Amino acid sequence: MLFHAEIGHIKMNKNQAALARKQLEKRLAPLRALPLAPPPRGWMKAIREALGMSTRQLAARMGASPSRIPAIEKAEVSGATTIKTLREAAEAMNCTFVYAFVPTKPLDDILRDRAASKAGASLVRLDHTMRLENQALHRADLDDERRRMIDLILSGSPRELWEDD
Repeated sequence: MLFHAEIGHIKMNKNQAALARKQLEKRLAPLRALPLAPPPRGWMKAIREALGMSTRQLAARMGASPSRIPAIEKAEVSGATTIKTLREAAEAMNCTFVYAFVPTKPLDDILRDRAASKAGASLVRLDHTMRLENQALHRADLDDERRRMIDLILSGSPRELWEDD
């Protein structure tokens, strides 16, 4: 009975994970379509200058020394600043700081691609072994096996997808 309860729990977790991915994907899809390349001199400096705010004025609003603002702006461009500092600068300019990871394609596609990669690696080894034994599979059989392996991999734990064999 415990085994059936564990399977039910696993299915519930997989269903919950799939639902969470679907909901997250709805929020991420519009972001993926945005061409959000940062300005060459950084968002902070671009917004500050667009508002007509001097470094001294921004420093006063942030409670920082005026010499700190150019240093923060340079650190933003080089990636050497903190989220906390950027959030403080944004608030001082009446902006909302936005931080996000935006997948390059839908999350389910990333999972399927990873499963296909793992299946492909396994099939290369399998095909090589079978050829050595003079039992090579036909292309159609390899394709069927590839699809079967992808489905099998995707039916397992997503964490196993990211283990390097």
